[in-house]
Amino acid sequence: MVSLIIFLLGLLTGRLQPAALAMVLLLGSGWMYLRRPRTGGTVELSTRSGTTSESRVAASVVWHAAPDVDALRFRTGAPGHRSVDAVIAAPGRGTSGERQVAVSIRTARTGRRPIFTVDHQERYGAGLLGITGDTAGPLSITVLPRATMLREVPLPHRLSGLTGPHDSRRAGDGNDLRDINLFTPGDRLRRIDWRVTARRNSAGPAGSRQLITDLYVRRSYATADAAVMLVLDSRDEVGPDLTTWNDSSSIAEDVPTSLDNARAAALTMARRYLQAGDRVGLEDLGRMSRPVPPSGGQRQLQRLSMRIALAEPEGEPRTRYRPPRMPSGALIIVFSTFLDDETWHLAQLWHGSGHRVLAVDVLGEPDLRNAPRRLVTAYRIIAMEREDRLGALARSGVEVIRWTQTGDHPVQVTLAALTRKRARR
Repeated sequence: MVSLIIFLLGLLTGRLQPAALAMVLLLGSGWMYLRRPRTGGTVELSTRSGTTSESRVAASVVWHAAPDVDALRFRTGAPGHRSVDAVIAAPGRGTSGERQVAVSIRTARTGRRPIFTVDHQERYGAGLLGITGDTAGPLSITVLPRATMLREVPLPHRLSGLTGPHDSRRAGDGNDLRDINLFTPGDRLRRIDWRVTARRNSAGPAGSRQLITDLYVRRSYATADAAVMLVLDSRDEVGPDLTTWNDSSSIAEDVPTSLDNARAAALTMARRYLQAGDRVGLEDLGRMSRPVPPSGGQRQLQRLSMRIALAEPEGEPRTRYRPPRMPSGALIIVFSTFLDDETWHLAQLWHGSGHRVLAVDVLGEPDLRNAPRRLVTAYRIIAMEREDRLGALARSGVEVIRWTQTGDHPVQVTLAALTRKRARR
């Protein structure tokens, strides 16, 4: 359009040099328009696996170039990260082909994350003209939480399994000695203690022949496994920034939230119990769905890993009129921020019905430096109410663990103390 205006002005004013220059530009533009690509290429985001457990998440920008296209200009972005612009050349002039560019970011978040988006535009005519651009993505990648190592974990007050890695309080076929008793029908012959039998049947006059009239067997404690139910409160997700408490989608990718802490804590406990041979199940308070029943083995760990990673707030939480049913004698571990009364009420109900309940506080320390004064005041009120709930749980017999605690009282120290507490009962 500019070339046409210059050409007309040159003719009207009688100046041939501007008119000639405009004519060259018009001819060049017309030639590039006639040689423009009839069809455009496609750009898509791909990844080797839709699930990863690494902190660095990688993907590929795949460009299926159309013929007569010179280059692709694109901008890739991710939440909480600076966008990056790049230009890549076509595979070959006049031929279609495929080009790939690897992109990656570091993230501290877990769960199903809509991470990468790509705004792209193909260029032709030595890069001077472009085809109408488009946007690819976002690409959803499930980031699994990372479990840490734990040495000791508490057990329920009563073990219910018939066999397992722990010593129960009932007599059975185990390893630790319980007592020595007379042989009764049903005792195994390999349990007979011949030394005790000979000693207790040798009482009498010296030199007299004694008959063995009583057999004595060594009785041991039976082994059993523990049933553990993980209760994950995914109804809310808050980060250190108070301004993001009403919108979790605005939290940056390099800042873990309370739900990320809950996922990591739940998977850590699940792996520790499953490696010990116990049975572990899962109840998600954020969804009205069927819970994962307690079971053991590597497949159960994989199932729990995916269910824990996909736990997220699902709209407005519904009110539960009845608490979820739990297996008899199970250890219940509640992972929550305890910002409301629902999880506090459920923990007290389960404790009152005879379960051993552990309340795991997953709320991290907030950043109050740049928060408005009204938000700081509101947070202090919420924090006082939360401390009252946790104090009431501790006084009622529910054992409270702060998962984010560090320094002189790490999580492992608290868990070891709770383990010795059961051993003394």
